[in-house]
Amino acid sequence: MKYKCLVFDHDDTVVNSTATIHHPCFQQYLDERYPGRTCSLEHYFIENFSPGFLEMCRGEYGMDDDAIADETVYWLNYVEGHVPAVYDGIRQIMEEQKAAGGLIAVVSHSHARNIRRDYAANGLPEPDVIYGWEQPESERKPAPTPLLRIMADYGLKPEELLVIDDLKPGYDMARAAAVPFAAAGWANDIPEIERFMRANCPLYCKTVAELAAYLST
Repeated sequence: MKYKCLVFDHDDTVVNSTATIHHPCFQQYLDERYPGRTCSLEHYFIENFSPGFLEMCRGEYGMDDDAIADETVYWLNYVEGHVPAVYDGIRQIMEEQKAAGGLIAVVSHSHARNIRRDYAANGLPEPDVIYGWEQPESERKPAPTPLLRIMADYGLKPEELLVIDDLKPGYDMARAAAVPFAAAGWANDIPEIERFMRANCPLYCKTVAELAAYLST
């Protein structure tokens, strides 16, 4: 066991969800609430990478707090009827981590109840702890709060965790808590995102197999 706790992002790290669920939902929301406005899948990925989804909604679409609350309800209702598929190889990584006595944590911008549903539907081990969108905005990633709580609750040092995430908020969270970070590059082939991750992350995994090989050494 290389790390006592693997801290997984959820969307586009464990499950293939942006291209199949979140982006189609957002475009459908725009069609209904902001007719004529569009958001391409690539642009959605880039804006979620940095500065983040809420910043995109506020800055590009002029959404105030009421509009964001409306979009959140719309998104939650959509997600309830759509279950994403897990990436090949993730289950084996998690099963090996649990078999060795390690922990699996999830820090995500999805809701905990949907994360648990996705794990169960895809036959993944039950996470030991989840910090999701239901946390106060100031305590969601990129804030280091989730990692600090995990370390405090389980008596872990920063070097005993590994954050696995595909977006900059996860990278920023890990850096703020001095926790090792693995960039998950298997969800998209957007050069702008890959360039940043390769330039700033000591560990960049283009495939799940690369992550598995790293963890097994």
